[in-house]
Amino acid sequence: MSDVVTWEDAGPGDAGVLVATIDRRPANALGPPIIDGLNALLDEVERRDTRVVVLTSAIPGFFAAGADIKHMGTVDAESFTAYGDRLRGAVERLASADAVSIAAVEGVALGGGLELAMACTMRVSGADAKYGLPEVRLGLIPGAAGTQRLPRLVGRGRAIDIMATARQVPADEAKAIGLVDRLVDAGDARAAAVELATQLASLSRPALAAVIRTVDAAFDLPLAEGKRYEVEQIQGLFEHGEAREGITAFLEKRAPKFG
Repeated sequence: MSDVVTWEDAGPGDAGVLVATIDRRPANALGPPIIDGLNALLDEVERRDTRVVVLTSAIPGFFAAGADIKHMGTVDAESFTAYGDRLRGAVERLASADAVSIAAVEGVALGGGLELAMACTMRVSGADAKYGLPEVRLGLIPGAAGTQRLPRLVGRGRAIDIMATARQVPADEAKAIGLVDRLVDAGDARAAAVELATQLASLSRPALAAVIRTVDAAFDLPLAEGKRYEVEQIQGLFEHGEAREGITAFLEKRAPKFG
């Protein structure tokens, strides 16, 4: 466990749910300490074989304010590349983890902070949260897959509008355009995300993973190939997953006993 990223079990009965908290004052800038902390967290997720991880912040008003601009202002081109590679590595490791991830966002999620939230499987937003990718104000563009993930969530036109104007998107608009998945009262994002995580952790893990894979494939494959991929996934679940237990439990009118 690091000094700036800590974690704990969601609580008794919530097996498989890990709640991670980012706390690097004053605004959770994604510098080397948080990058190291995220990697330590993901090491723990793998060690425990965690089902769902909730990512939240301890700092009022901030989920994460973005990349560490003070650090960027002190480096040369080679070091800038190294820093970017390390940040991208942590973000992509979160995105590709076997565990489902949920960002519980209160306050602002800007730049790299929004890229971190978008790398999560789902996003739960407090009503006062705001989102943005303001890198153009620095003469830059998002560098941790923000230009790729944002259009997949909100569409090309909205993504260009958000990035080109560097504006902050309020939570209600973020929900309406698909940038966040659930909108709750301000201050309730963590509790709502943990409740969602607990629900997801009770489901068939192979089936949940297949849902995510097939939905992602819809953005990457032509329709005909995507439909063939869907058939492969459902057949695999029936032959090698937990479908037989789910079907049997349904017929026997009992809760399924998924592994």
